[in-house]
Amino acid sequence: MKLSDFDFDLPEALIATRPARPRRAARLLVAEGEGITDAGVADLGRWLRPGDRLVLNDTRVIPARLSGLRHRSGAQGDTAAKIEVTLLEPGADGSWGALIKPLKKVSEGEEIVFSERLSAVLLAKEEGQGRLRFNLVGDDFDAALAEAGAMPLPPYIAARRPADEQDKVDYQTVWARAPGAVAAPTASLHFDEALLAELAALGVGFSHVTLHVGAGTFLPVKVEDVTTHRMHAEWGEVSAKAAAEMAATRAAGGRIIPVGTTALRLIETAARATGEIAAWSGDTDIFIYPGFEFRVADALMTNFHLPKSTLMMLVSALMGQDTIRRIYAHAVAARYRFFSYGDASLLIPAAKADRRGAQGTE
Repeated sequence: MKLSDFDFDLPEALIATRPARPRRAARLLVAEGEGITDAGVADLGRWLRPGDRLVLNDTRVIPARLSGLRHRSGAQGDTAAKIEVTLLEPGADGSWGALIKPLKKVSEGEEIVFSERLSAVLLAKEEGQGRLRFNLVGDDFDAALAEAGAMPLPPYIAARRPADEQDKVDYQTVWARAPGAVAAPTASLHFDEALLAELAALGVGFSHVTLHVGAGTFLPVKVEDVTTHRMHAEWGEVSAKAAAEMAATRAAGGRIIPVGTTALRLIETAARATGEIAAWSGDTDIFIYPGFEFRVADALMTNFHLPKSTLMMLVSALMGQDTIRRIYAHAVAARYRFFSYGDASLLIPAAKADRRGAQGTE
């Protein structure tokens, strides 16, 4: 299975740098088995039925991108140099792993000042990354970070424009609860409270799980034989309540539909041991590519992904490689907007399509 099997041509003009407003105004490509329908996120209820359950990732994105100064005294006087920091994940001891540019210019034990309230000391350099200890903890740290930090937009957006205050709203789900992600579960960005209420009134259930999305989600696949690729690990949790809700949905004949690849990867991780969804917490590095056996997810709502990415491999595993090629060719031809701030798709494999409800599709 070659990396080139998951490549496609994408016009740069289709890469979204801002989301649709309102959130539900994004377009929705619905693929049921072999059929493709063009619709909108506001129409999502047409393809869901009473008893279906959407699985939502409630991680909260932190404003993880910081710009600071390091100060150094020398023979020629005091000097200051600009340092860019992107937080990656907290350690058990309260320190933070971070990408630091330029890392080679900062010495261990040196302080970086980000604002009047927030600073950090470089504890160590580890495999091209730094480990920082901040001067604040708990709520004080969260408040100072909110003031000094910017949202960590994906590289393909950050290369086109800087993050701003609007991104602190746009790049966060309406149900975000647990701080810890440095990338958003972007399929969830299409939902607002009104859409959630409409779906609940239709009899659709919701279960919340947590997967803290890491910066590794943007790392390219560098091996030609994709089966040898190693995924980055991310921390997640499926509560006993969420597991019980999904089990009850399955027993009643409803469909389990994760919103986003992060939620899908997490619930499939939680089912690896027994084949059934169960409460689970820990680090997952599950890699889903064609040939994978799905044990929980019946369908998937997701955005449109990068060529040659692990997420292209995941949707190919769900729908089949030939079907995904047709779906993406249609999306490009129909000028759907791609990536984190782009449009959405609802992918229902052929084996699951006959389980759709009476609300159905055209």
